[in-house]
Amino acid sequence: MQYGCAHYRRRCRIRAPCCNEIFDCRHCHNESKNSIKIDTPRRHELPRHELQQVICSLCGTEQEVRQICINCGVCMGKYFCEVCKLFDDDVSKQQYHCHACGICRIGGRENFFHCSKCGCCYSKVLKNSHACVEGAMHHDCPICFEYLFESRNDVSVLPCGHTIHEKCLKEMKEHCQFACPLCSKSVCDMSKAWERLDAELATLSNSFDDKVVRILCNDCGAVSEVQFHLIAHKCHSCKSYNTRQI
Repeated sequence: MQYGCAHYRRRCRIRAPCCNEIFDCRHCHNESKNSIKIDTPRRHELPRHELQQVICSLCGTEQEVRQICINCGVCMGKYFCEVCKLFDDDVSKQQYHCHACGICRIGGRENFFHCSKCGCCYSKVLKNSHACVEGAMHHDCPICFEYLFESRNDVSVLPCGHTIHEKCLKEMKEHCQFACPLCSKSVCDMSKAWERLDAELATLSNSFDDKVVRILCNDCGAVSEVQFHLIAHKCHSCKSYNTRQI
């Protein structure tokens, strides 16, 4: 028989220390107790580290958190973290506990490193190339507002160092939004787009040849004085059109 829920495959349920009710896992608890259907004063989330009691799914024995049932001897989860009180039979996720993060991560410890400044585990591919931002992962996604540090969805690190859900970034690009929602820097290489814009602007006449404006480049931070144009203003420093008039 298969046990568990949509979030974890395991052979135990939990008793929530906050409301003393039984759920398949903490995510099931949070979906039930922190939904818009619940009155605001009664909404709450389960503090994972405070979990004390689990119930074996095979024999129904309630007991302190442990990997092996004290009554029937079943393993309640092949992966077990005593700190996070996490059980999961699906070890293909390559779960590991990061002591610096204080929670369990997936993907294999050998594939990640913990950046102390950003405050989270990142892929080793980014070890020498990402821009560090203090506590970059300890805030909500700027698009969907889910807390990124504990999110179960994939997170992307932008060239500016800010973080966003991968699916939210994809939706941004689908709607032709290519600037970071937090700092306005370009989220990808826009050089080809700027070249196309150069070509398009060259074919347009500008009736404001004598008007000069000051602009701030969102990409490099340079301030320039350029000829005013109704369509766009180009940074003299990095050739970006991701600019604003000041």
